[in-house]
Amino acid sequence: MDIANGQKIFIANCSSCHIKGNNVIIPEKTLKKEVLALNGMNTVTSIAYQVTNGKNAMPAFGGRLSEMDIEDVANYILKKSRENWE
Repeated sequence: MDIANGQKIFIANCSSCHIKGNNVIIPEKTLKKEVLALNGMNTVTSIAYQVTNGKNAMPAFGGRLSEMDIEDVANYILKKSRENWE
């Protein structure tokens, strides 16, 4: 697990839609701790699956990012959600 790499991947690939854990496309589907838990997205495995495969407006990154990069970004998202994206 490399949180610094996860941050780099997040900034390069995710932050345009999920700046500070928000969601500019579907405002109620944030990356905030409570919302992730409510949607069953509060584990590295569940977040990595969504990043890999995409869903609705979110594109799949499985063909663009390595499994390790996806795991790193999933760990980064969980860490930041626990810190309330501060």
